[in-house]
Amino acid sequence: MDTPTLLAHLNDHDTPLTLPRGGTLRWDDAALHRAAHTLDAEGYALLGLAPGVRPWQRARVLLQILAATQAGLDERTRAVQARVARVLTLALPPAHVITVLLALRRLRANHKHTTRTALRFVLEHPDADALIAARRPALVDCFEHALGKAAARGCARRIAGGDTASDYLRRRLLRFLTDPAAAPARVRALYREAPRAGERAVPDEPVLRVDAARERPPTITATNRGDIAATLVHLYRGGPAEDLYAALGRYVDAAAAEFPRFEGTVALVQDASASMRGYGDREWAVLSQAAALRMVLSQVCARLEVVEVGGDERAPRGATDLATGVLDALGADPDLIAVVSDGYENVFPGDLARVVATLPHAGITTPVVFCHALFTGSDDLALRRPAPSLPERGFWHQDDFAELLPWMFGHCDAGAPWLRAALHARLDVLDRRADGLTAGLAA
Repeated sequence: MDTPTLLAHLNDHDTPLTLPRGGTLRWDDAALHRAAHTLDAEGYALLGLAPGVRPWQRARVLLQILAATQAGLDERTRAVQARVARVLTLALPPAHVITVLLALRRLRANHKHTTRTALRFVLEHPDADALIAARRPALVDCFEHALGKAAARGCARRIAGGDTASDYLRRRLLRFLTDPAAAPARVRALYREAPRAGERAVPDEPVLRVDAARERPPTITATNRGDIAATLVHLYRGGPAEDLYAALGRYVDAAAAEFPRFEGTVALVQDASASMRGYGDREWAVLSQAAALRMVLSQVCARLEVVEVGGDERAPRGATDLATGVLDALGADPDLIAVVSDGYENVFPGDLARVVATLPHAGITTPVVFCHALFTGSDDLALRRPAPSLPERGFWHQDDFAELLPWMFGHCDAGAPWLRAALHARLDVLDRRADGLTAGLAA
C-alpha cells in the first residue's frame, strides 16, 4: 500500500458517492480503495480515521470494509475493521452512512459483518428514531437488505404481534445487536405506513467527532497560531524570558504527548533566512511556527538532526540555500529528510529541484518531503515552490501538526509502525467515546 499517496488522496479528494436511480454506483476511485484494502486490510481501515480525511473518503472506507469479504483475515484485522466501521457510522453524517448502506444493497454485498453494522446503525444509532421518521423507506431498504427481505418482514410481523424475544427473533435479528431491547419499537416504526406528525427533521450532523474542532480567527496574527508559536513570538520580541520559557516547555510537552515515539532518524533542513522572519505585523510569525514544529519533533523523534540554512531562529539573515542543506542532511543517514521553508529559494533558484532529481541516479533513496511554512492556509504559493516534484504539505497553525506528522512519517519505512501505533491509539479514544454515546442511549 502506497501510504503517502493514499493518505494525500484521502485528505484532498471529496467527490460524493452517488446512486443514480436505476443506475450503478458512481465511485470514481474504487480501484484505489480496493487495491489498498487488498494489500493491507487493517492499515487501510485505520487510515480512514487519520486526521483530516474527508467525510466522503471516510464513507468510501466504510463502504469498502463492509463490501469486502473477511475470508482469510485474522481475528485482529477483523476486530479492527469492526471497530472502525462502528466509529464511522457514528462519525459520518447519517446521510453519508445511508448512502453507503444503499450502495451495499446495489452491489449485492451482504456478509455477517455487513449485516451487523447495518442493523446497529438502523436500530441503535443515537438518532435512530428521528432518522427512521425522516428516512423510513431508505432505512427499510437497508434493514431488508441486511436480513433478507423475507426474514426482515417475518421479524416485523412477529414484533407487530407482540413477540420481542422468541428464538426466531434471537437467531435472525437480536443476536446482531448490542441493545436488543430497543429493537422492537424501532422495527415497528420502520413498518408504519407514515411517520407520526411532529417528528424531528432528519439529523445531518455526526454524533461522534473524529477530528478536533478548529476555530479559525477572523484575523490571523503572529500570536494566534497556537500556544507554542505565540510564546516564541513573545520571546523573540523580548518578553520576560523566565516565565515564557517555563510556559513554552509546558506547551511543547503537551503537544508532543499527542503523538507516539518515532524510533527513526529525521533530518530537518530548517530555513532561517530573512524571509522567514518577515516584517511588520507578520514579523516572527512563520519562523515561530517552523520552530514550534522543530521543538515538537525533538521530543517525538528518537533522533532529530537539524540543519539550519540562512541563519538561525534568533538571527535570520542572508539567503536560502536549501539544496546544500539537503546534501548536508544526508550525512546524518536519516530515515527521512524534511525541508521546512517558506519556499523562497534565492541562492541558485532551482538548485533544490535539480539536487533532489539527481539523488536517485546517485543511488540515494532517502525520502525528502517539503513542509511549507505559511502565514495562513490561503497563502499565494505561485512563486514559492522550489522543488515541485517533492511531496509538499503546508502548515500555519499548531493544530496542523496532527495532519502534518502522519503525512511526513508516512513517507519512510520507519514511519509505518509509528503511523499504525498512532491510529490504533486514535481508534481506542474514539471507541471509548462511542461507548459513552451508546451507554447514554441505553440508559
